[in-house]
Amino acid sequence: MKVVAAIDSFKGSMSSVKAGEAVKAGIRRVYPDAQVKVFPLADGGEGTVEALIQGMGGRMVSCPVTGPLGELLECEYGILEDNKTAVMEMAAAAGLVLVPEEKRNPLLSTTYGVGEMIRDGIEKGCRKFIVGIGGSATNDGGIGMLQALGFSILDKEGKQVGFGGGELEKIFRIHAGDVIPELADCTFRAACDVRNPLCGPKGASAVYGPQKGATPEMVERMDKGLKHFARVAKEGFPEADDFCPGAGAAGGLGFAFQAFLNGTLESGVKIILEETDLAENIKDADYVITGEGRLDGQTMQGKAPVGVAELAKQYGRPVLAFSGSVGTETELCNNAGIDAFFPIIRSAVSLEEAMKEENAVRNMTDTVEQVFRLIKIHTCL
Repeated sequence: MKVVAAIDSFKGSMSSVKAGEAVKAGIRRVYPDAQVKVFPLADGGEGTVEALIQGMGGRMVSCPVTGPLGELLECEYGILEDNKTAVMEMAAAAGLVLVPEEKRNPLLSTTYGVGEMIRDGIEKGCRKFIVGIGGSATNDGGIGMLQALGFSILDKEGKQVGFGGGELEKIFRIHAGDVIPELADCTFRAACDVRNPLCGPKGASAVYGPQKGATPEMVERMDKGLKHFARVAKEGFPEADDFCPGAGAAGGLGFAFQAFLNGTLESGVKIILEETDLAENIKDADYVITGEGRLDGQTMQGKAPVGVAELAKQYGRPVLAFSGSVGTETELCNNAGIDAFFPIIRSAVSLEEAMKEENAVRNMTDTVEQVFRLIKIHTCL
């Protein structure tokens, strides 16, 4: 028996690899000789670097960057075996997890460190960049990143505007005269799992601002600031598209990649499925296993399990999914190619207990074992 396991991380509980290894352990209890191949999986947010580094080979490197509140921090990213492709997560330099809850204020937080991380990759010889843009603490439209790369984001007095979403309203002119020359040779694929435009009721500020610490008044101000930024951007960069799906990702960082770096905004899971050899292994698999922490109707919105299921169905492979919990509208997952799904919680426990790694691993292994015992009975009939 050959099984391919490609499971997204159970955030705060199990990494993608840890979940996959737990699946392998459960299958091996029933089929000791089964060939179980584990592929790390992510959708552009947490785990994207790990998934590509482990799936394609490579190494981790580090560099000092400016954190979201202007503090100095050490940031890690990956370089693939070709030594020309860098794999990054913006959250490593400007993520929400880097900011204590009481200090969260997207009027002040910056993406400057993301630009510094990219510069470091360029200095190390990289010219192809895959950047996961989930989990941001910022709403600055990516101006911090652009400034770190040499763009001049100027106010009426010809001075660089400061850090944060509160500075967007001050922008008067943007030019690229001092951009680092190597940037012209670089390509950028921004991995994101949202399709929000830059502004408006479904834009970066309105949808994601509150979770970053924004009050309703701040949301209104930041949305106006992003609209102003987009207008100024179009004066010198006519390809800028604030309605581009994903432009609102990471507080407008998606817009900055599209408008100023000629970057493409793509499904994170699509990138990982293309860049690894998952498809080659799925072709002749008896079963494909996927899943995530919570399976529900939102899984359909570009999430990793559906991407795996769609790929598996191209080859007619059966797909099983395992999750920490199951929400509403999960029948949509069945319609998308997940043949059956199973929550792994085995008794009434607190969320804290359920999310402890050792408990989640045990529950995953035990649940997978029972499902494959049923499969064994069926195949013997």
